[in-house]
Amino acid sequence: MPERRTVALVTLGCARNEVDSEELAGRLEADGWQLVEDAADADVAVVNTCGFVDAAKKDSVDALLEANDLKGHGRTQAVVAVGCMAERYGKELAEALPEADGVLGFDDYADISDRLQTILSGGIHAAHTPRDRRKLLPISPAERQESAAAVALPGHGPTDLPEGLAPASGPRAPLRRRLDGSPVASVKLASGCDRRCTFCAIPSFRGSFISRRPSDVLNETRWLAEQGVKEIMLVSENNTSYGKDLGDIRLLESLLPELADVDGIERVRVSYLQPAEMRPGLIDVLTSTPKVAPYFDLSFQHSAPAVLRAMRRFGDTDRFLELLDTIRGKAPEAGVRSNFIVGFPGETEDDLAELERFLNHARLDAIGVFGYSDEEGTEAATYDGKLDEDVVAERLARVSRLAEELVSQRAEERIGETVRVLVESVDEDGVYGRAAHQAPETDGQVLLTSGEGLTAGRMVEAKVVGTEGVDLVAEPLPGVLGSSEEAGR
Repeated sequence: MPERRTVALVTLGCARNEVDSEELAGRLEADGWQLVEDAADADVAVVNTCGFVDAAKKDSVDALLEANDLKGHGRTQAVVAVGCMAERYGKELAEALPEADGVLGFDDYADISDRLQTILSGGIHAAHTPRDRRKLLPISPAERQESAAAVALPGHGPTDLPEGLAPASGPRAPLRRRLDGSPVASVKLASGCDRRCTFCAIPSFRGSFISRRPSDVLNETRWLAEQGVKEIMLVSENNTSYGKDLGDIRLLESLLPELADVDGIERVRVSYLQPAEMRPGLIDVLTSTPKVAPYFDLSFQHSAPAVLRAMRRFGDTDRFLELLDTIRGKAPEAGVRSNFIVGFPGETEDDLAELERFLNHARLDAIGVFGYSDEEGTEAATYDGKLDEDVVAERLARVSRLAEELVSQRAEERIGETVRVLVESVDEDGVYGRAAHQAPETDGQVLLTSGEGLTAGRMVEAKVVGTEGVDLVAEPLPGVLGSSEEAGR
């Protein structure tokens, strides 16, 4: 019997990329590849790249070069780039980075096994010429679903596959293979974006917005629950648009309670919400549905009206604060996070002061701050009024310091609260998990003062007794472990 082909998937970037990697893993394992964790143990190292901002691109290139260094020193024979950076740059990346033996775009995912075998055998698969993926689907959202089958949509793999095609195949098995044993998993709700923010290139390489069908989202969630997942996080470029191409812009409001009712699921979390698209009904569902986290990942980006208009976005400080007041009026314990760009072309000191006014009043649990830099192919890259790099750096440092202080203060406000913590790790370093207001990787964590009888995947009620910056320290309540009958917060 010939030796099995081995492959390692190295994932960079966001949770959407993690889902895409698990789809690739499912396809490869179904075709006989052996998945290994360490690239040094793999015949082929596949790097799922991020192409969002310069820092992410650099990390992707570094990961490719690091994998390339393994060639000649162990088992690794080939290094292949996939993901957003590979899709966005195609031939350009292949020419600039000859260390990559292959650069595969989204259209290659369905044939990933054949592509890797060709490269492993010494053949060449020509990198694609990038194209604007927004043009692959009709302009009208209502007409997109009929065309979707002809367009590569990573993470939109079908469910109800024939037995044996996917790992641990069952009646709801998706084309996906979990790459870790975490009790948390992301589920693609949609792909692409119809917004035209002037600083963002994502729609050009991820395409126009298209929703997954609710039955696929539900079936994948049921399958994940069967694999031991306790929390699912719904991901896309814009979750508030879900359903608009299926004829029901309020579809998320009806889907969330169904997901929360899936046996084994303890918490449902929704990421990336557009403030301008928030609806009263959606706020109601997010703040009142058992096991749905009252969590609001709101993409504010700024609060000064002039800057927001230049970004082709909507709102202002007072409207955003009114939105937060509405949310907290329904769920005072709700978690809110957001990202902001400082140093945008034309941003004045008054604009920055307006952003600081918003931050000082918003009581956000987590804040990401980024300094503006030109993204090729975006409208903002053509703007006049660019600020000097040192000015952008100074503003970034200034707002970052404020953000760090404010999220620490917000964490201190939670002292005395009772939180439901999903335990994620139990080891010599302690027992760590996350409360409902904390998303994976981005929003801090909870250190439990006692871990007796606890294992990863357990839900426990605890009282917050202290803080460490944005992180909380909590004491489990005597004899109280979480159950699926309790609300997920």
